[in-house]
Amino acid sequence: MEIKLNYENAIANRGNLARIKAVMKRAKAGETLTVGFLGGSITQGSLATAPNLCYAYHIYEWWCKTFPKAEFKYINAGIGATDSQFGCARAESDLLAYEPDFVIIEFSVNDSSTPHFLETYEGLVRKVYGCKKQPAVLLVHNVCYDNGANAQLMHGKVARYYELPSVSMQSCIYPELVAGHIENREITPDDLHPNDKGHALVASVITYYLDKIAGEMDAPEETPITELPQPLTQNAYEDSVRYRNQNSEPEMSGFTRDDAVQEVITDIFKNGWTANEKGASIAFDVEGSCIGVQYRKTIQLPAPIAKMTIDGDEEHALMLDANFDETWGDKLVLDTAMEHGTKGRHHVVIEITETHEDDKLPFYLVSVIASGK
Repeated sequence: MEIKLNYENAIANRGNLARIKAVMKRAKAGETLTVGFLGGSITQGSLATAPNLCYAYHIYEWWCKTFPKAEFKYINAGIGATDSQFGCARAESDLLAYEPDFVIIEFSVNDSSTPHFLETYEGLVRKVYGCKKQPAVLLVHNVCYDNGANAQLMHGKVARYYELPSVSMQSCIYPELVAGHIENREITPDDLHPNDKGHALVASVITYYLDKIAGEMDAPEETPITELPQPLTQNAYEDSVRYRNQNSEPEMSGFTRDDAVQEVITDIFKNGWTANEKGASIAFDVEGSCIGVQYRKTIQLPAPIAKMTIDGDEEHALMLDANFDETWGDKLVLDTAMEHGTKGRHHVVIEITETHEDDKLPFYLVSVIASGK
């Protein structure tokens, strides 16, 4: 049975369309353009049966079909089980380095609806929208199909404040499930990740709005936004720096560099450090007022446990337990040890506090992230 949606309901914010129309006009003229995507597992294409069946690739195909004289490059910077806080730290290397002309940002089922993620999402949006290339940006709000949950309450504030166009599955696809017009398993096997049909459905919501904008391409334009307003939040995350073994030389005792080559961005346990002995330690000097740590939680139990301290202060102590009680696979965890603390230089120490004779894997420290200089 064909699925029918009220696509107009999906337009959560019309936004200032000047940048998107400008990209479309360049595409119509036959230029070479780059289409980029930054998000979590849905953007990465999780549970699609092939990479070219995920929603992001469908959007790339829409650009190719709609503007056949142009040449398009496709950059998919989706990484599963990651949020906009990590997005701030990797946007430059994973997306902006390719100088995209059009970008979709998708983190509404990866972020929680909290002030923390309002701030990290704003930082990410500012970093992408305000970069030198000044790409067109479209925000996408996916949804949990069993309960309608997402972070759109917070992310929508950012969309409206920066006049960014945004589309929502919460107000378009989810109501059809609630009404019984769509069976959950028809479009998603786990109520989160779309299957092939679900990815195509999500893409159709996005391309509906893109078609609408293309139809208005020659209408009088709004004034393009070139200067960003003062931030809504403290905006400590826009300048995030990720300390990995490629750009830092921490003091180490019992930790070892992982010099294996990272072939793709989704190969997430690379360029870090490992340790498997109790008492092993690694120390960084970083700049910022917010400090986070990324490490591996593994389903291969038991696993080591570490402790992170900042400036020797127990107030910001954090236990890093590498034991993961899920079954779907190892997870790249990002924990925040300090938020809006004292700005300036901080001494971060991570020490292995517990190991076991039958540990399957060493403790893997992926990175330390400092923000808010």
